[in-house]
Amino acid sequence: MPTSDPWGQGIQLWQMTDAPSIPDAVKAFANGAIPRLVLRFPSASARNATLVGAQAPVDGMQTWLDDVKRLEVRSEGTWVVVSVGNRAWTTVPLASGWSHNGNSQGTFQYRIVNFAGEDSIMFRGGISRDTYPSTLPSSFTLNSSSLPASARPSTLRTIVVPCSDVNSDRITMKLDITPAGQLILYGITSTAKPPWIGFNGTFASL
Repeated sequence: MPTSDPWGQGIQLWQMTDAPSIPDAVKAFANGAIPRLVLRFPSASARNATLVGAQAPVDGMQTWLDDVKRLEVRSEGTWVVVSVGNRAWTTVPLASGWSHNGNSQGTFQYRIVNFAGEDSIMFRGGISRDTYPSTLPSSFTLNSSSLPASARPSTLRTIVVPCSDVNSDRITMKLDITPAGQLILYGITSTAKPPWIGFNGTFASL
């Protein structure tokens, strides 16, 4: 009769006293080892279609989803994100009048990260502006083209971003991140025309 591995993981090991059967020995080992490996699937839907019946997921199982580059672990009957890997930064294309590296804070960029199982958009860098129009609009759309679908929130997100107190009676502005992928800045007034606005450390859930 096969016996469990000495590490207590429930992997059945064929014994010399068992009837010779390479297929059965390999199957016993695979049935115990494979569920404890990181299983790879092209997507969550493919995972759900595969892990059914006798192969249904159990707590402690780990999977990697290729489409979203995400490691998940099964906990209390649900899939919980462990890591999203190393997401590259993407430069925000700026609308006319704005420049990157405001206050030497670096290029205005974003990336998608995961906090406690929730995808979020994170920003860094700064932007600057030398002059403002004589007639100020109620808001400024900062990006010249919309964020891609993967970086757009499901509903409107509003965050606070810092700005210079030079030529400004305030030190923060309001930034809306819209479901259409626009970054809209509010707070520019006749008494608040800051030469730079920063984004380091700001983020919003998607």
